Amino acid sequence: MGTVTWMLALALGATPAKEWPGAEVPLPLAVRTPEDLAFKAVVERRYLEFNLLSSGKLAYDRGDMATAADRFERLLAIRDLSPDVVAVVRPLAEDARRRAGGTPVAEQEVAVLAPEPRPVLATVKGQVGGGGTLGPGGTVVWLTRTDAPTPRPKAVVRTVLQRGKQFIPRVLAVPVGATVHFRNDDEVFHNVFSLSRPNDFDLGLYRSGDSRDMTFRTPGPVNLLCNIHTSMVAYVYVVDSPYYAQADEGGSWTVRNVPFGEYQVNAWHETSLEPVKRGISVRAEAVTAPRLTVNSDRPPMTFVPDKAGKPRQTQLGY
Repeated sequence: MGTVTWMLALALGATPAKEWPGAEVPLPLAVRTPEDLAFKAVVERRYLEFNLLSSGKLAYDRGDMATAADRFERLLAIRDLSPDVVAVVRPLAEDARRRAGGTPVAEQEVAVLAPEPRPVLATVKGQVGGGGTLGPGGTVVWLTRTDAPTPRPKAVVRTVLQRGKQFIPRVLAVPVGATVHFRNDDEVFHNVFSLSRPNDFDLGLYRSGDSRDMTFRTPGPVNLLCNIHTSMVAYVYVVDSPYYAQADEGGSWTVRNVPFGEYQVNAWHETSLEPVKRGISVRAEAVTAPRLTVNSDRPPMTFVPDKAGKPRQTQLGY
């Protein structure tokens, strides 16, 4: 009788033939598709559990406590074992181990079935300088993998206020796919737009208390402007990484939950044309990155453009 048929017969309550397929017999299952592979993995796991459970109980019943303890402990070491199985097996395993004289199962044998350790995550801290007269505050810092693909960040929702004819915050870091609410907290109308391609947009004119949304799908800096108020200038920087932060006024920054590996630290400031970059190895739970100094090589804005990119007259008293 085939292995799978033998197991199905047990499950259906039928009386199978007396032969035991064996603890290490290969399962005769064809694998031609990903679905076949997934199915075989499930069957092989169940077959392993069944063999450990059955051989442990048979050994226990015949008084071979050392073998019973070995089989039961191997079974309990399997990750995500059913709570029902644990509840039935654990008392027998403890009793068998006690009656066997307390001899532990070899660690190297159990390790094969033990749960894989969770990946260690690091906290990476650093200091950034530069930024000219504005200082380093608000510098966007992000980490990208150099030894493996950088995971795609999860989409988030953030808010930029228009208040006192200013954007708050002046610089906002968001991951690719983020949606930003632009909320008008002033008593006057605003018209938020950007000429920064390919993230250019125009939210149109909207009144106090209203919000307009923009989703950013491409990495890079986005210069925010208002078509009514020339004093309103700000930036959204879109990063293609889940590991990012912004520096405080003193230039300190912290990125948490970074998996061990090799990375490139990137830092961008609103006075920069391009980010500065530095390699870093993350191999401990707390890592201090080399100090970075952002470039202040972005030419000052000679005029505040309108939505067509042309100069416009400063509005006074509005």
